[in-house]
Amino acid sequence: PMPTVSGTSSRPVPEGEEHRAFNRRPPLARIAVLLAGPGANFLFAIFAYWVLFMQGIPGLKPLVGDIAPDSYAAHADLRPLDTIAAVAGRETATQEAAVLAILDGIVGEGAVPLVVRDERGATRELTIRVPEGERRALTEPGMLLTGLGLSFWHPAQEVVAGEVAASGPAAAAGIRAGDRILEVEGRAIHDRDAFVAAVSGRAGLATRIAVMRGAERLEFDVVPNSVEEEGRTIGRVGIVLPPVAAMSYPQSMRTVEHYGALGAIAPAVRETWEKSALTVRFLWRMVVGDVSTKNISGPINIAQYAGLTATEGFTYYLAFLALVSISLAVLNLLPVPVLDGGQVVFQVAEMAKGAPLSMKAQVLGQKVGIAMLVVLMGFAFYNDISRLFG
Repeated sequence: PMPTVSGTSSRPVPEGEEHRAFNRRPPLARIAVLLAGPGANFLFAIFAYWVLFMQGIPGLKPLVGDIAPDSYAAHADLRPLDTIAAVAGRETATQEAAVLAILDGIVGEGAVPLVVRDERGATRELTIRVPEGERRALTEPGMLLTGLGLSFWHPAQEVVAGEVAASGPAAAAGIRAGDRILEVEGRAIHDRDAFVAAVSGRAGLATRIAVMRGAERLEFDVVPNSVEEEGRTIGRVGIVLPPVAAMSYPQSMRTVEHYGALGAIAPAVRETWEKSALTVRFLWRMVVGDVSTKNISGPINIAQYAGLTATEGFTYYLAFLALVSISLAVLNLLPVPVLDGGQVVFQVAEMAKGAPLSMKAQVLGQKVGIAMLVVLMGFAFYNDISRLFG
């Protein structure tokens, strides 16, 4: 019978070309073929970052905004208008770099050493500490900064009630759509995040909310409803806020990392390596339960982000494609039999044994691999649908 190309196709190999069939090649040659796919993903990511670094990657400086009272950030002595200069010994020039480094430290040791610089330029060292039982909750999407009790500085924006639910506490107290929210319990409200955080922490408690209605300042006593969300009890008053308008940051807050054609090669390789290593660490921490599985995204969420970044411009879209490419490469290198990484394990086992694994062992491996992928895709689709309708 004519040989077939194992692992790539079931079509017969033409006569005279049998020596070129995948299963006829030495194990090292097969490993090279299996690694070519993930390797292409890594090369694309490097190319994408090379283009981005030549064009200039924009970012915002990690300038701290509000600090929630009695929060992890407050206990660490992090203060408003501090600039996060370094996290765990690594310089953080942008908000993205600071967030990723803090997240990595939180799910690792739970103690994150920071070097911050105040308004006068004086530096000091401090450490954010999170108890072991609280760390996993901070890894859920969008929960890190809120859970730590800090936000990055951004230009003040008016908080105006878009809609007020007729049966909600705000409507019962007398707040109307169009009212501009000034204060919650005497604390000035400069943006919607501050308002949501202030109300969320006062479930079931009488809360004084000051608003501006036309030219008149009014104050209302509102008791937020208690709502269970993500295993926590939070307050809700029945006010729907309109979408956030685009923020105009001053030039002093902006930063651009830019290199020439040759100089961009090393940063592109470094960025690809660091993102890949971070992905591997987080995948492992999901397996051991340190990181929430809600971070797994499927095709629905990926498509949404693709559309969002495409509307933001070429730079954001290309950066998104680089991240997707890295994720695909790492996923394909996992030691799961139906993936390239699992096939590499089979080839290494053959080299150690001196003979191919039995067909029974390979079929069993394929079944286990398919089951693992089905579970993974189930998580991904569940998360996508939860985000879509939640």
